[in-house]
Amino acid sequence: MLDGKILVIDDNKSVLSALEILLQFEFKAVASISNPNQISTFPDLKHFDIILLDMNFSAGVNTGNEGLYWLKEIKKIAPATSVIMMTAYGAVELAVKALKEGAADFILKPWNNDKLITTLKTAYSLRKSQKEVEQLKEKESSLKQVINQNRNYIIGNSKALNAVLNLARKVAKTDVNVLITGENGTGKELIARELHRISERKNEVFIAVDMGSISESLFESELFGHTKGSFTDAKEDRAGKFEAANGGTLFLDEIGNLSLQMQAKLLSAIQNKLIVRVGSNKPTPVDIRLICATNCDLDKMVDDGLFREDLLYRINTIRMEIPPLRERENDVLILAEFYLKRFAAKYGKQGLRINQAAYDNFLSHKWPGNIRELVHSIERAVILADGNVLKPTDFLLNEKTAITHDTGPDTLEEMERLMISKALHQNDGNYSAAAEQLGISRQTLYNKTKKRNP
Repeated sequence: MLDGKILVIDDNKSVLSALEILLQFEFKAVASISNPNQISTFPDLKHFDIILLDMNFSAGVNTGNEGLYWLKEIKKIAPATSVIMMTAYGAVELAVKALKEGAADFILKPWNNDKLITTLKTAYSLRKSQKEVEQLKEKESSLKQVINQNRNYIIGNSKALNAVLNLARKVAKTDVNVLITGENGTGKELIARELHRISERKNEVFIAVDMGSISESLFESELFGHTKGSFTDAKEDRAGKFEAANGGTLFLDEIGNLSLQMQAKLLSAIQNKLIVRVGSNKPTPVDIRLICATNCDLDKMVDDGLFREDLLYRINTIRMEIPPLRERENDVLILAEFYLKRFAAKYGKQGLRINQAAYDNFLSHKWPGNIRELVHSIERAVILADGNVLKPTDFLLNEKTAITHDTGPDTLEEMERLMISKALHQNDGNYSAAAEQLGISRQTLYNKTKKRNP
């Protein structure tokens, strides 16, 4: 017995009785109506999976117009319910007309029991599949809303920031590729998310990929996906980031970290709007809005032979330069107040405030780590605060202050953090130069900074 609900509408009570007896052993629930005028007031009409509807109710009338009228009325109330028409007068034209009006199928009287049951079971299976699709779409929509929740905010009212936001509003209306540049910690991903939020793709997914953290051996699998058995750990088919972002926005952060070989593979996918999973020969079309970001000077990298010029042209239809915090006037004070309240609430230290001397220090500090540095400085100060007022000495703004006023870093981790901060500051945020100064690889330096500044 199928877990379905059937409603039979026919003015012939003998027909209703026969169908109720026949169908009670095939479906969970069978109900009937002898007067079509009851349709509009019948309770829970939309909860039926299938409705069997007679096409003629008035004596001597066989045009089928009554049935077509009530079919339209049912579709207004229960558009997702499958309706199967019944008539003793078979006509191809009438059947075609009923199907055009939304009927799922057509049955002639007198019916063959086996054929009728087969028709109903087929309609029920189709209805069940449609329900599952609807549920999946609802889940997908809910998941996209969760994924796209903007957990951070673009805060500030400086001219430099407003210029970026004005450009974002213009660009968001299009699907052109965007390259976002700027120092570390300036909020490049936030701007990318804002572009997505105000675009035509806002109801679709936003997928962010940290290109700096992907090894060359896993590059194709991560971006383009793979098939089961294509390599040792490929235990099942898996979609890559391009497929996951289909219909939405794909954000490739730290794109300057890619090797020339990876750049070539990425260029091919962007140019052709097709990806091929590892282990497959089947190309899959993808529809994405591409946004890339980097703190590197890609133009110089092109001159040095480290970045493909043709790839730069592809990702650089519109370039947005995010201003460093030191060029955003009093935004640092607005940001400081915002994050002070957030962390005070998080750590149960409401009532904290920052004194004027600390604010003066904020305005004079160069903020080599930009907003990320500010956020971590305030969080650290809130956690360690003993009183209600945060003073300049509560904020570790640079390595000189820390060494002069303290006995020195308390841990190796703190020493490492200071050394990395100093190297990046002295090399204007250039990871390659800072890594060379520290005697480590660029990838190691990148991983260490990402670990401390997620």
